[in-house]
Amino acid sequence: MMKSDISVLNTLQNVSEENALEEKETIIEAIVNSSDDGIISKTLDGMITSWNPAAERMFGYTEKEVIGKHISIIIPPDRMNEENFIIGHIRAGQKIDHFETVRIAKDGTEKNVGLSVSPIKAKNGQVTGISKILRNISFKKEIEVKQAILAAIVDSSDDAIISKTVDGIITSWNQSATNMFGFSEEEVIGKHISIIIPPERFEEETGIIENIRKGNKVDHFETERVTKDGTKKNISVTVSPIKDHKGIIIGASKTARDISSKKEAEKQQELYTERLKELNQHKDEFMVMASHELKTPVTVILANLQILKLLLEGDTHSAFVDKTLKQMLKLSNLIGNLFEVSKIQAGKLILNISTFDANLLVKEVAANMQQTTLTHRILYTSNPGIAVSADHYKIEQVIVNLVSNAIKYMTEPGDINVKIEKTEDNLLFRVSDNGVGIPEKDIENIFQRFYRVSGSASSFAGSGVGLYISSEIIKAHGGKLWAESEIGKGSTFYFSIPCA
Repeated sequence: MMKSDISVLNTLQNVSEENALEEKETIIEAIVNSSDDGIISKTLDGMITSWNPAAERMFGYTEKEVIGKHISIIIPPDRMNEENFIIGHIRAGQKIDHFETVRIAKDGTEKNVGLSVSPIKAKNGQVTGISKILRNISFKKEIEVKQAILAAIVDSSDDAIISKTVDGIITSWNQSATNMFGFSEEEVIGKHISIIIPPERFEEETGIIENIRKGNKVDHFETERVTKDGTKKNISVTVSPIKDHKGIIIGASKTARDISSKKEAEKQQELYTERLKELNQHKDEFMVMASHELKTPVTVILANLQILKLLLEGDTHSAFVDKTLKQMLKLSNLIGNLFEVSKIQAGKLILNISTFDANLLVKEVAANMQQTTLTHRILYTSNPGIAVSADHYKIEQVIVNLVSNAIKYMTEPGDINVKIEKTEDNLLFRVSDNGVGIPEKDIENIFQRFYRVSGSASSFAGSGVGLYISSEIIKAHGGKLWAESEIGKGSTFYFSIPCA
């Protein structure tokens, strides 16, 4: 081959090598510029020689701001010793992989980063600089912190917290689960959850797993589970599906709370309730017996007192007989009320139904009640022709009770308005007074047995059974008794029963 041909060949070879090198450098530059990791190069003295776009995004400095500056611009003062450690390894030609540390951005924000540091060598193998790749691991650190917090919560929880696969294989077991069921973590991990389920309750687990596979949560499901020594525990279970990052259900998280104390309390409450029912029944039986036995002697005493009153008419001692007779009448009414309450409680309230003119009944009661008071006028608005099918005596008893209350709770002379009317198929009765009134908080309770109102009305004598008896009588007729009242302005009582 001629000398000129060799020269041309060498020239072509050199050009080809230069082109290949240039292409390689272009590819490397593209990789560096497109990387999501910060890629920085620096001298052995720590002076920055290159700074890619990802480094700019990570630390906030532009390339122009950092080229020729010392790397300490992004190193917190308390971590400068790390740089000496890195330089020492690089000078020895050693690479540093995945070194986790903290670096600081332009705005002072600390960044958790993972470093990979490599020596830059010349052709002769001499280390001339350093290449550093930084990956932002702040998100990873946040996850680690959250995981640590969750782990602490799980470990310190008083509830048993268990995770399992959708096939029921236990994958985690906290300390409270050990305390509750007696099995250590080592004894149950990898075992089926049925290890703590009584055989007769295996079907529950099938139902729970079906719900979990559908993505449903099982809330506060009360059941029984069995401990290592065979003891059954009453527990409340909450089960939630566990999903991976794609939303696929891969397992279940179960929280179990020991409710044995609660169940024992409920059992005791049931026993106490049953016992109370028995005592109430005995009390009602006693009231029936006592009121029945008292009725006869009280009737005899009343009869004798009335005869004695006639015999002593005009005598100076007749006042004592009058006072005694008045108190005996109160006692007789009280015994009668207790007897009525006892019958109502025993479900023995009997109605003797007949058809009568409600207008005549109310008119007669109003006239009779007027004879009992000199300070109040009982004004009755007549409304003839209202026939009802009801117990005449018991409806009269209700009306007398309501008018008597109106008289009793009007401390000043005044009018009591009594009215009946027909509304659709019902008889509506009302009695209004201008008395002391009833507190709003007592309105809903005044028809309860033995209830006494608060405030000024509480100073009036009474057993607290009159309105209860009246309410039960009206209910037995398929009707309703209610009241409206305002303190200091009086009350209006209503009852409604079907017409004939």
